[in-house]
Amino acid sequence: MFTKSSRKPLGLLAVAASLTLVATACAESDRADGSGDDSQPFVFASAGDITALDPFLASDGETFRYSRQVFQTLLEHESGGSEIVGGLAESWDQSDDGTVWTFNLQQGVKFHDGDDLNAEVVCANFDRWFNLSGAYQSSNNSYYWQKIFGGFAENDEAYAAPDPRFVSCDAEDEFTAVIEVSEYSSLYPGGFSLAAFGIMSPTSLEAMEGQEITGEEGNPNLPEYTQVPGTVAGTGPFTVEEWNQDQGEITLKRFDDYWGDPAGFENMIIRAIPDENARRQALEAGDIHGYDLVAPADVGPLQEAGFEVPTRDVFNVLYLAYHQDDEALADLEVREALSHAVNRQRIVDTILPEGGEVASQFHPDTLDGWSPDVREIEYDPELAAEKLADAGQEDLTVEFCYPTEVTRPYMPAPKDIFDVISEDLQEAGVTVEAKSFEWAEYINQTDSGNCPLYLLGWTGDYNDAYNFIGTWFSTPNSAWGLDDEELFDKMEEVSTNPDADERIAGYQELNEMVMDVLPGLPISSSPPSIAFSGDVNPPNVSPLTQENFSEASWK
Repeated sequence: MFTKSSRKPLGLLAVAASLTLVATACAESDRADGSGDDSQPFVFASAGDITALDPFLASDGETFRYSRQVFQTLLEHESGGSEIVGGLAESWDQSDDGTVWTFNLQQGVKFHDGDDLNAEVVCANFDRWFNLSGAYQSSNNSYYWQKIFGGFAENDEAYAAPDPRFVSCDAEDEFTAVIEVSEYSSLYPGGFSLAAFGIMSPTSLEAMEGQEITGEEGNPNLPEYTQVPGTVAGTGPFTVEEWNQDQGEITLKRFDDYWGDPAGFENMIIRAIPDENARRQALEAGDIHGYDLVAPADVGPLQEAGFEVPTRDVFNVLYLAYHQDDEALADLEVREALSHAVNRQRIVDTILPEGGEVASQFHPDTLDGWSPDVREIEYDPELAAEKLADAGQEDLTVEFCYPTEVTRPYMPAPKDIFDVISEDLQEAGVTVEAKSFEWAEYINQTDSGNCPLYLLGWTGDYNDAYNFIGTWFSTPNSAWGLDDEELFDKMEEVSTNPDADERIAGYQELNEMVMDVLPGLPISSSPPSIAFSGDVNPPNVSPLTQENFSEASWK
């Protein structure tokens, strides 16, 4: 079961820091009192730069943070929650067998370039995605399409895309789009809310036509339209004004013809500041007005200094992955030994924010399908050493990868977490060879199977267990080196079962199966914090990290 951590004392250094922050917050408040002018740019610091202006080509949270302000999807999540609500679709319905989805669109919606939203435009977007060819079919360039809708109209053998689940999209009338998929799946309706599927204008689609992805696999040269502001238009509360890639900064402008409530800021700047200390210092100095992924040790001092630091609900999991292409890690007894060696409670107590929990399985207990009956992995370094000896690996040496210059919602301090786990493994007799990569390269290395042991995690995209365990354990993939047909077949059976009660029971069984196979060790779930200056009315914070910044405003 999960164990709550207790709040840690601030200590003398933190108290001193909080006094400095008080002075900073007061200065910030004095600066802001005379403003109240919504034309003042709101500057928000993210942990990394965006990768492209087209979210379809992305799989990273920073690109999606930007794109949700600019593009809208058929469905979305309620503000500050995880329940599915209408987006560009005012309402929706599904057939009894779950294969036909009917979306009744909002009327009077305009794109940033003046085009009108209608059902034909929605279907033109889905048809474009379905008919992409060449390097677009690489999973690196169409990750979420392949996860949700499978492959393409004509799969290119060079990219090994899965069979398509998408069948068709038809405009039943001007404001009714009907999308058919091949079978019921728990991927829907959540999949229709993913930021990767932001609807673009007809003029945008025309501008994209014929533009190809070139370069090498894993190091693509993206088309010009993905780099030049003004080429792609959405329906969101902000438009793209400028993207300075050299400075890692994108500038958004309020869209005055937005069909919903107008944005509280006339201009918003999203600035990439990878280092969490630098983000905090920029907020203290008044250079920015908010930032994400606050270091746990900074939450208390910032709050005491008058900054707003709302905390999201837990909706993520951090794990230690065991890549089974490694000869030693292919042995279940070795994986069990390493798991017993790791003191997960120590990580929760010393590194994670208040509310962090030890994870017993590969998704948080807030999701249906979490099982109370998974096998427990107790911290026991002596047992770990015994199992290594029994497996003939008492002198095991393993390469352990971790990311640098990054923080993630599930992983607030990667190097600190790496250090704790390394010490634990060494105590059990394992020799650790450390290997680090910057974030973008780290993802390429882990996805390609080049790291026998590594840290990674997931923040849920939508409220279904499959979004966690199905993402990892539904098919063979190079990130895990796992080949378990029984598990894959069970995942397919459960995820396509339209009976909700049976599906939930199936997910519980799947969680038990996964922990028996032990492809990795779930470490923890963590409630990430986001900070704002005292003169900002923050947006509702989302457990899915899907904030709508048009809700925010100056006080």
